[in-house]
Amino acid sequence: MDNWDSGDSMRYVNGMRGSAVAVVVASAALAVAGCQPDGGGTDTGDGGVTPSGAVSSAASSSTPGAPKPGSSASGSSTPSGPSTPSASRPASYSSSPAASAPPSSAPASGGSAATCSAGSLKATARQAAVRPAGTGTGAAVVEFTNVSGRTCVLKGHPTVAGAGNGSPEMNVPLTVKPTGAAAPVKVAPGGKAWVKLTFVQVQGEADGYCVSGSAPVVYPTMVVRLPGSGAHQVALDDGQFAECDDTVTVTAVSAVRPS
Repeated sequence: MDNWDSGDSMRYVNGMRGSAVAVVVASAALAVAGCQPDGGGTDTGDGGVTPSGAVSSAASSSTPGAPKPGSSASGSSTPSGPSTPSASRPASYSSSPAASAPPSSAPASGGSAATCSAGSLKATARQAAVRPAGTGTGAAVVEFTNVSGRTCVLKGHPTVAGAGNGSPEMNVPLTVKPTGAAAPVKVAPGGKAWVKLTFVQVQGEADGYCVSGSAPVVYPTMVVRLPGSGAHQVALDDGQFAECDDTVTVTAVSAVRPS
């Protein structure tokens, strides 16, 4: 001890300082090692540790290759998830033009047609089966046939004139008494419409007589005029028109043949 000098004292102090530094460094290393357990695991929060291999395996099984929402993975029949509502249209919507197309805009079969012209008609006459009793003509049915290539319309009550020998200047207009309601009649090409003329009947034999006291009148033809469809001269298919009082009752144009 007597030989302990100041130099020895300095070396002792420096040795102690080195040992202290070594202890501090070793403690710090142990602390760092304690924060990172072997295997690089993840703290589960309850004192257990899940190995990093299990974590990465679970992550890789749920992320790589997984189909995105709205797409389907090939070879899989299980949907990847609910479809996105905005990706589909409502069930009531149709993108097909034919489904919402308005119906067609062409005229219906019952559309309007032009009035028949005089040239589109052929007129004939015959004595009616149903007529007043007597010896004169009594009644006649006039038939109008559409000889054109287009459907046309006849309407209204006719006017009638007695024609002497077919001379227009000798026509005698008859007093017309309309009967029945008038309605347009559509006549197709080749179709027919009719009017009926009922005269004041001649009575008696030979030249006959009229109940009114006037003399019976005989006309070879009659001129029948339809509203808007011209005048048509007709003759009976089996004789002449014999009537009294130059008065006739007429029906409106009809699509039904009168008797």
